Amino acid sequence: MGKSKIVVVGNGMVGYKFCEKAVKSALADHIELVVFGEEPRPAYDRVHLSSYFGEKTLSELTMAPVSWYQENGIKLHLGDPITEIDAKSKQLKSHRGVKEDYDFLVLATGSGAFVPNIPGVDMDGIFVYRTIEDLDMMKSFAKKAKRGVVIGGGLLGLEAAKALLDLGIKDAHVVEFAPRLMPRQIDDKGSKILEGKLNELGITVHCDKNTARFSGEGTVTGLEFHDGQFLDAEMVVISAGIRPRDEVAGKANLTLGPRGGILVNEQMETSNENIFAIGECALYDNMIYGLVAPGYEMAEVALNAIATRLNLGAVSKKQEFTGFDMSTKLKLIGVDVASFGNPFIEEPECQTIVYENKAKGVYKRVNIDTFNKKLLGGILIGDAEQYNMLQQICSNGLPIPADPEDMILGARGGDDGESGVMGLPDSALICSCEAVSKGDIIHQMTQNDCKTLDEIKKSTKACTGCAGCVPLVKDLVSGVLKEQGIIERKTICQHFDHTRQELLSLTKLRNLQTFDEVLHELGHGDGCETCQPVVSSILASLWNENVLEKGRAVSQDSNDRFLANIQRGGTYSVVPRIPGGEITPDKLIVIGEVAKKYGLYTKITGGQRIDLFGAHVGDLPKIWEELVNAGFESGHAYGKALRTVKSCVGTTWCRFGVQDAVSFAIEVENRYKGLRSPHKLKSAVSGCIRECAEAQSKDFGIIATENGWNLYVCGNGGTRPRHADLLATDLSSEDCIKYIDRFLMFYIRTAEPLQRTAAWLDKMEGGIKYLKSVIIDDVLGINAELEAEMASLVGKYKCEWKEVVETPELRKRFTHFVNAPEVKDPNVELVPMREQVKAADWNA
Repeated sequence: MGKSKIVVVGNGMVGYKFCEKAVKSALADHIELVVFGEEPRPAYDRVHLSSYFGEKTLSELTMAPVSWYQENGIKLHLGDPITEIDAKSKQLKSHRGVKEDYDFLVLATGSGAFVPNIPGVDMDGIFVYRTIEDLDMMKSFAKKAKRGVVIGGGLLGLEAAKALLDLGIKDAHVVEFAPRLMPRQIDDKGSKILEGKLNELGITVHCDKNTARFSGEGTVTGLEFHDGQFLDAEMVVISAGIRPRDEVAGKANLTLGPRGGILVNEQMETSNENIFAIGECALYDNMIYGLVAPGYEMAEVALNAIATRLNLGAVSKKQEFTGFDMSTKLKLIGVDVASFGNPFIEEPECQTIVYENKAKGVYKRVNIDTFNKKLLGGILIGDAEQYNMLQQICSNGLPIPADPEDMILGARGGDDGESGVMGLPDSALICSCEAVSKGDIIHQMTQNDCKTLDEIKKSTKACTGCAGCVPLVKDLVSGVLKEQGIIERKTICQHFDHTRQELLSLTKLRNLQTFDEVLHELGHGDGCETCQPVVSSILASLWNENVLEKGRAVSQDSNDRFLANIQRGGTYSVVPRIPGGEITPDKLIVIGEVAKKYGLYTKITGGQRIDLFGAHVGDLPKIWEELVNAGFESGHAYGKALRTVKSCVGTTWCRFGVQDAVSFAIEVENRYKGLRSPHKLKSAVSGCIRECAEAQSKDFGIIATENGWNLYVCGNGGTRPRHADLLATDLSSEDCIKYIDRFLMFYIRTAEPLQRTAAWLDKMEGGIKYLKSVIIDDVLGINAELEAEMASLVGKYKCEWKEVVETPELRKRFTHFVNAPEVKDPNVELVPMREQVKAADWNA
């Protein structure tokens, strides 16, 4: 019996996934695969399409090269869409005239951008956001545009807005027909929070707007709305939804839905039993699924149906498509946005718990049933760390905590990660993109000896789609290894077979001073963007030397490389240290004069500092020279170091104060300034229990009592708030400093890379009780050593910017180009550094 021929029409992500699953299945030896793609290139990752602007090349986005198709015996026709289907004779004809017979036909034609019929829509400067060609045209046109408008405030629309920013469009707008952004995923309050975050990034949002026409003569110049308002535009991107590509199916007399889409049943069969449809062209139960995960599941179901027809039995565990959970988690323009279950159900049908922090741009909502037993759905904006577990609790009907608010505020004082995922049933779907369950992962670990995340990725394909399941898979791997009695060593990356803690100890023991020395003695290969900042942080924590000396600059992230935070548009911020928030009138005048001279935007922050934004890299040494001469020092806002020690006014002015909070805050800040650690550190000193300095939300906070100081540790006022734990009470100033020395050095020694003190304590076995036994009772016998190490670091402190200003060789580094002239060329336009996005996680 000869092989059956399967022709796949469409070579997008879903069409490719069908082929990938087919060649790995029991069908492989019984079928011949032929693929026709409309685009001139093989399938690429459309989910991460916006990363084409700077982060990834086309080859990195490509799901498999042409050679993969050849190696697997797949005949691939690119740039040649199918134009005719003769279902009776089972024949196809392509745009280029290629004719092909088939036994089974799989339509994976996907969808196209919906373009509303607005007068003027055909003008130059108006684009859709769908393919690589679209993005290439946008790239070219954006060079001459300064104001860009996106029509559509949904998922794709906000991705398109990010694309405008990445293209250097400084004046970006989003226009949405509905009264709120992302109307299918989030509610009104969530939309307002998201809108605020977009405004901070320079994106103006216009909701409840209906475009009547585009203005311009040949090239777009603006949008006129039905309410009479007008919005200038030099470039427009339409991202108002999708339409299923069902044209060729309609010509073949396959049954379509009233609003489009190829009608399919549970086996993905169309109205013709030999033709299947999968992905965004398929209409199941009156639903077009616009996500990739359901498309992948459809591919598996169709494959199984074909195998059954060939009497090969089931080739996959998924034999029917019965709908798909549309819960989603995305990072839109650097902002976490997630929804799951039923996000919009309202009281009295449910109980709703909401956490809202407008200052931080965080909104969390969970909907609980009226019996306080089940999680029905929810929305997360600004911080979606808990999404994976919440979605699992919701979809699996798992019991919720006695205090339901713990689900969005975190299990205070405990570890809600590994224990949570280990409590899921084996049937729980961990990776929806590849339909990988908890049981699948456990099977690979217990039966096939997979022990690492990379091995799980290779064996199950989990984490290879949208990558949203990575935290859950990591926790599951850790949990299973722990059950097996295997100690998990969290090595930094493939270039070092050591954990951060081991690397710090070995670097200190061998007195290694540079990244190259550490790599040569303790690692292998050339290093990477993961290990270089980690090793640089370790070196800074050990030796407290200028991060730019001894060749260290090349291993730093972009912020430490220029001793300043890079901002959108390629400029930098300048943040002088103001210990305790206390500043003289003369120093205030200097800051004002510098800001006026260099055209800098100034802002007073919540940490009692004055930030100056908009500095060009070549101006940084000159700006800092003036500040250093006025007595200022680096505020280390660019580094993983102590940022600020906030204070109230204490007994100096406040009638409630019981201790001199300002003086103690200045002492503390001056002691620990420049101290490098696994993550940034924030502190505060409050002069009484009224807590005006918010000390209990800091990495270490101090509150005055009648008898001295109470010391709190491991608080976090970030996107996942956590109150600090009380470490010791009624301390003298000397003992308080001593305990802080020990605490900080123990944290530096034992924390993971980029781990805040709050997460460090939550992961610590024994929690605050164990930490007290180390810091106060000295159960490890290391406190004298910790104090000596801190004294050494404090004694070595030097202001990094003062050294740069006074050292010609260091000062030379601050130019845009090696041969840059002293005077800036007005014809040179600054664009964002390509490494800005790569370093974003490190500098969060």
